[in-house]
Amino acid sequence: MAVPRPPPWAPPHELVSRHPALHHLLFCNSMPHFLQIHALSITSGSASDNLAAARILSFPALSPAGSLPYARRLFLTTHKADAFMANILLRAYASLPNTIPALSFFVESLESSRLHHPDATTLALALKASADAGYLSFGKMVHAMALKLAQASDVSVQNFLVRLYASFQLIKSAKLVFDGISNFNNASRNIMLGGYLNCGLLDDARQVFDDMPVKGVISWSVMINGLVQNNRFKEALELFNMMLMEKMEPNESIYVNVFSICAHLGAVEQGRWVENYLLKKDFTITVRIGTAMIDMYLKCGCVENAFNVFNLMQEKNSMTWSAMITGLAINGRGEDSLKLFSLMELSGISPNEVTFIGVLNACSHSKLVDEGVKYFKSMVKVYNIQPDVHHYCCLVDLYGRAGMLAKAEEVIKNMPMEPNSAVWGSLLNACRIHGNACLGEKVGKKLLELEPENSGRYVLLSNIYAGRGMWEKVTELRRIMKERKVEKTPGSSFIDIKGEVHEFIAGDGSHPRKRKVYAKLEEMSSALKLAGYKPRIKQVLIDMDEEEKESSLYHHSEKLALAFGLIGCETGTTLRIMKNLRVCEDCHLVMKMISKIYGREIVLRDRCRFHHFRDGVCSCKDYW
Repeated sequence: MAVPRPPPWAPPHELVSRHPALHHLLFCNSMPHFLQIHALSITSGSASDNLAAARILSFPALSPAGSLPYARRLFLTTHKADAFMANILLRAYASLPNTIPALSFFVESLESSRLHHPDATTLALALKASADAGYLSFGKMVHAMALKLAQASDVSVQNFLVRLYASFQLIKSAKLVFDGISNFNNASRNIMLGGYLNCGLLDDARQVFDDMPVKGVISWSVMINGLVQNNRFKEALELFNMMLMEKMEPNESIYVNVFSICAHLGAVEQGRWVENYLLKKDFTITVRIGTAMIDMYLKCGCVENAFNVFNLMQEKNSMTWSAMITGLAINGRGEDSLKLFSLMELSGISPNEVTFIGVLNACSHSKLVDEGVKYFKSMVKVYNIQPDVHHYCCLVDLYGRAGMLAKAEEVIKNMPMEPNSAVWGSLLNACRIHGNACLGEKVGKKLLELEPENSGRYVLLSNIYAGRGMWEKVTELRRIMKERKVEKTPGSSFIDIKGEVHEFIAGDGSHPRKRKVYAKLEEMSSALKLAGYKPRIKQVLIDMDEEEKESSLYHHSEKLALAFGLIGCETGTTLRIMKNLRVCEDCHLVMKMISKIYGREIVLRDRCRFHHFRDGVCSCKDYW
């Protein structure tokens, strides 16, 4: 077991032998105790020794029980303050969430001549603070100072210069500094790796990663996180599996990312395997990991697994409760979601803004209008949480889904902030659900002004027109899309079969088992017709004959994934399909009927929520 490092204020033995008063710093755990030690060091003369004074300064500056304002006063009243002492205070300021005070202290120390000779550590800390504060010009000034003081070749200064320029996406400047580093270390490569990933230059990042002679856990963590941030989930999962093959133990951040990957891909089998791996390794299930695990299971439609993790967690924070409350809501368990919210209140953990998004969604998806309005009002009255645009969006959705379109419009008119596209989108979706073409057209045009490049807005408005047989309007929208070079996002669906994730695109003919998939589709089609299935051809947004419309519906991505699942999974296995777009009425009907015909439970996650199909019934009660 590694020996814990002593805190920065712990004096070495030789210093204690010269200044016995410093021995008390080893046991100091509060400012009142420190003030006694400080007084003793003054009366004993220890404070006049700069090495001793630096240790004394370290406690109020760096200890969680310290006081940064006191440390600052102490530094300013020290007659022979040097760069080492200034660095202690600068390090403390640079570690704060807001690093602007670090920059102020740096300038003040230079101007007051208390910092005569900034060293490489001083400049590196100033560069870190500049990047974190978002002050590029200040960072460039420090760069110039480093050149003037002949410190620009120090590796710590170079590392933070790379970080500074990369954080502003000045990748050429970052690469120029990086190429000038003569004494590379893993920190240098990790910073450049993070810089490329921050700029979305994944191929360059992968080159840096692959060229590393030794990859530490931080390198793996940065690369996996970067791929996740750039929506390269499959590649990130492959990298995680490669990491395990190389006998490298993941850290907390990697596990959190892997559960996020599994959630996005619907790779529940891989997620279960990772959970078992964690337990086998006796890895501590932290609040972050437990919350990520809950989120993964809920986003894969595995509600009971999520409950198991939730109930076994020793410690939970507001994000843990919020993940569970929100997840239950999107899985059609609105009443359970609200019960859990009541338990959260009883547990003494205060709900936050995210919690109320989950609560309002639970009410919206369960038609609990009065309850939703009550919870919305309680945000300010009971919890002193000011609703933001996301909460107003939920309120519009609540009224809209219930058919109270006038109320939804009234909410938008009275919002204390400008309604964004998500708010208008909720109202447009409500117009689609309830067939209000007149209001839908008005809202749709507003959305096309706000988001002229969002293909989903055109499709939703087209759905409203097509549902009313207004084909001229549909054609006009298609013409506008063509003029604006807006391409419809292709529907894609994922299905996890025995731990392997398969992707299908609408009309896909590229899968290696496509013949069996299409043969299964034919079999499904025959069984559906015998059961009385009638295609919902109004979902097809092109004015063509009925036979062509049926054929078009036949090749939606979720139907292809469903057919493949029926081929690849044993009888009785739950089929879990994840789709990138909202499920259409025809596919929803097919899923219901197939669940009864084949005796399968089917879990479908679309862009909005989960649909649990069992015995011909959907958990959403056809309300989505």
